[in-house]
Amino acid sequence: MSTAQNDTTKNSADKKAVSDIEITEAFVRSLPKTDLHVHLDGSIRLPTLIELAKDYSIDLPSYTPEGLRELVYKDRYESLGDYLKGFGYAVAVMQSEVALERIAYEFAIDNFSEGVRYFEVRFAPQLHVHQHMNTVMVIKAVNRGLSRAKAEYNKSAAIQKGIEPPFEYGIIVCAMRMFNEKFSEYFQNLLSAHRYTPAKQVFGMASLELVRAAIHARDVHGLPVVGFDLAGEEAGYPAEDHELAFDYAHKNFLKKTVHAGEAYGPESIFQAITDLYADRIGHGTYLLDPEAITDPEIKDPHHYVEQLSQYIADRRITLEVCLTSNLQTNPHMNSLADHSFQELRKHRLSTTICTDNRTVSNTTVTRELMLAAKHLQLDLTDLKSIIIYGFKRSFMPTTYLEKRAYVRQIIDYYEAQEAKFLNQK
Repeated sequence: MSTAQNDTTKNSADKKAVSDIEITEAFVRSLPKTDLHVHLDGSIRLPTLIELAKDYSIDLPSYTPEGLRELVYKDRYESLGDYLKGFGYAVAVMQSEVALERIAYEFAIDNFSEGVRYFEVRFAPQLHVHQHMNTVMVIKAVNRGLSRAKAEYNKSAAIQKGIEPPFEYGIIVCAMRMFNEKFSEYFQNLLSAHRYTPAKQVFGMASLELVRAAIHARDVHGLPVVGFDLAGEEAGYPAEDHELAFDYAHKNFLKKTVHAGEAYGPESIFQAITDLYADRIGHGTYLLDPEAITDPEIKDPHHYVEQLSQYIADRRITLEVCLTSNLQTNPHMNSLADHSFQELRKHRLSTTICTDNRTVSNTTVTRELMLAAKHLQLDLTDLKSIIIYGFKRSFMPTTYLEKRAYVRQIIDYYEAQEAKFLNQK
């Protein structure tokens, strides 16, 4: 038998052996994973929230984790407004450098503890800016917490010897599609200073100021700011209001991800990739749904969706899919069976599974992957593809060659975990 035939036979045997692995929680937890779409203020530990609320004299509807789970952080929500209620309590306690550093540290520990080797945590610094703390101070405080957790985990012997890949992270700053005086002291002052300016122009001003601060934090202070995001209500608040900010990010080599197609139609995704140069899309739930189109200028919704999905597929624009969050905030979804994830995979679109909010959605990356395996026919091939693509399509704050080497290390470690579980059978 020739060498080529030997290799073919071996590869076939390896594939058959791997296919015998059962997708269990223990197996998924052991795998190196990413979370590319996760909000810091949606992922605070409930005991920490309670402790800080007492320290800062902030009223909560309950002062036990169980009570907060019953009243605020639920499994299902009545509406998007109900879902967003928990963010108000979290942001209220995140108004000091000490609190931000602690919350970021605990967030990183929670991720690393379940095998998330790389995450990109996002937050809106302007929600935490006030007379005693500016945007760069906010980012620095968060980074101190993340950096401390990373240093602790990367001290392990396995990582030091190169047996396991190290834990890494990046920071994404979020601009808001819209805001009002109640969002924060910063937004209140901005709106007051520009009270005679149309609100949409003020929204754009805030985004431009934020991206300038983010790039300053990256280039002057050396902070791992890897991306710029646009979050908030899509309907009525178009991407074009923030074009100047995203153009500035684009010209300064800052990657872009945009919340789009979460609770609005495919045209919102089109705006994100054309007006804002989006490298990735947050959610993208309605990408393939022509019935979700509301723009009267689109005369052939089916053709529009076909062209849009083809464009995104060709350019490998990754969709950051958040299953539990979408189910909780979308009244049209009665179960995960209603989610578009399977159709996205059938179209071979680039997808990665994320948590969105670990606390608000009461989830983890492991749980999200298990939900996809149990309810959406995610098999071992798709599991590996999705996980590895998370690393490949990340905005990792390293050189291209360093990132390639890291991804190779991740793949090797992934396959070592496969071999380990095969040997246990």
